[in-house]
Amino acid sequence: MADGTPRFDVIGQLAALRRYARSLTRDPGDAEDLVHDALVNAYERRRGWRADGNLKGWLLAIVHNTFVDRLRARRAERARIDAAAEIAPNHAPAEQEHAVRLAQVRESFMLLSEEQRAALHLVAIEGLSYQEAAAVLGVPVGTLMSRLGRARAALRALEEGGGGAAAEPPRLRIVGGQDDAGS
Repeated sequence: MADGTPRFDVIGQLAALRRYARSLTRDPGDAEDLVHDALVNAYERRRGWRADGNLKGWLLAIVHNTFVDRLRARRAERARIDAAAEIAPNHAPAEQEHAVRLAQVRESFMLLSEEQRAALHLVAIEGLSYQEAAAVLGVPVGTLMSRLGRARAALRALEEGGGGAAAEPPRLRIVGGQDDAGS
């Protein structure tokens, strides 16, 4: 320069900065990113550069410090990921298993007789009391309870692998007496 003060000539130092960045990162793309970040840092801190100082050395130090900061950030990120992996469950049930199970339950429910489906839906899904469900269906509470019992038994039989809801519903048992084994 004409006034004798050294210029802040970063462009003249780019080749050295790129070489050093490549030796640190061992990857041309990462080296370019490193130089870019270092130059942003240098321009943000250019007031801290002494005009009588060594610009090349100052810029190389910024490249080095930027590289070290990136390494530390990657290690910290890796440590956070590893810590999260330790506390996270080792497995998660597959979503499709839930969808298949829901489809199986829906299919079993649809195989019930209309009376059983209606009774089970009103009580189990809509949350009505036995009295409310019986009133909706226009049947006595005992009839509703009987339909619920048969519906639940049919679904239980499906769950246990015993045929299906389309199979003959379970026979009624005599409460307090004995079942007729011959009929």
